[in-house]
Amino acid sequence: MSLRTLVQDVAAPRPLRVAWVGLRGFPDVQGGVEAHAEQLCPRLAQLGCDVTVYARRGYQDERFGPYWKGVHLRTLWAPRHKHLEAVVHTFLAITHAGLAGRPDVLHIQAIGPALWTPWARLLGLRVVVTHHGEDYRRQKWGAVARAVLRCGEACAVTASNQLIVISRSIRDGVAKGWGRQAEVILNGISAPSAGHPPASAALREFGLAPRRYALLVSRMVEEKRHLDLIHAFERARLPGWRLALVGAADHADGYSQRVTEAATRVPGVVMTGFQTGETLAALQAHAGLFVLPSSHEGLPIALLEALAHGVPVLASDIAPHREIGLPANAYFPLGDVDALARQMVQAVDREEPEADRDARRRWVAERYSWERSARQTREVYGRATGWPAAVRPSSASA
Repeated sequence: MSLRTLVQDVAAPRPLRVAWVGLRGFPDVQGGVEAHAEQLCPRLAQLGCDVTVYARRGYQDERFGPYWKGVHLRTLWAPRHKHLEAVVHTFLAITHAGLAGRPDVLHIQAIGPALWTPWARLLGLRVVVTHHGEDYRRQKWGAVARAVLRCGEACAVTASNQLIVISRSIRDGVAKGWGRQAEVILNGISAPSAGHPPASAALREFGLAPRRYALLVSRMVEEKRHLDLIHAFERARLPGWRLALVGAADHADGYSQRVTEAATRVPGVVMTGFQTGETLAALQAHAGLFVLPSSHEGLPIALLEALAHGVPVLASDIAPHREIGLPANAYFPLGDVDALARQMVQAVDREEPEADRDARRRWVAERYSWERSARQTREVYGRATGWPAAVRPSSASA
């Protein structure tokens, strides 16, 4: 090594070490937080961060190995239990990071895992929390779980060095309820590749025809309100149309059983299970309509991705959906099955030219960008640590 090279290496700052906790893992793991991390972490690596993600054993696919797109993937045990897996795994991950990993930034995802923010601070870590939504409002949780999630939000707001929120409605709730200002960093979209993904194999497998099916992509949890959509589809009586429900339950329960029974009973409803990659892209790109009847969201990536494919959408009129700024006729009253059925009929009856889909693609691409989100996240890390904005790319991302 020359003297000049040695001096440059000494003078140049090392990569900023970042550890992400509070998620199941990625790639190809179901969930909004997981999709968020799958998009952001490789982009942070490209910006010069040395990123380690603590994933949960049982979700993380071992065939991806310890590295993926420049991101270190460290798998730890977690109990496979709806109420315990996130909180136990996050405690183990933070403890490992505090005692062994010593990252410059610990980035906690969601308010449930943020319960351990004070513990991370006691271990001497700089903590950034991303608030993905008021999870205590999700219908699946009982009174005890809701209380724990509210406590997690309190810990996130009062103990973190920096707080990120993924929508303006969450920011306003934090400001009103806690008096703290948070940084809004919106979710982004993955720009579809040029042209449409081939439809034949993916759609034929599920008996679907291009532009002749309505689509919902989500985990099978109660706040997504699959039953509203199934009942609305049944009442709409759309000739030649089908309804495709893409996604699965993380934990089998009474709700997922009721959805399966309703889907079996109503002609034309297709349950595809969890899908990723080319199959998911084809299902999204060739849908005639995307519907999201949720009662709770942060900033729904599945809805943004549908718009990125140019698909017309219908969404419940909750604040996070209204924040996106869709046309008025794209919203329906939450829980109003008859109104949803009527609007599905109206959407299907409209003959939409391809130019409208192109306009929708351009509109969402101008507003939502994972690259911009990654740069903004890196800036938040800088404020949390005093770390310079420009660093050398890490060896993992080189």
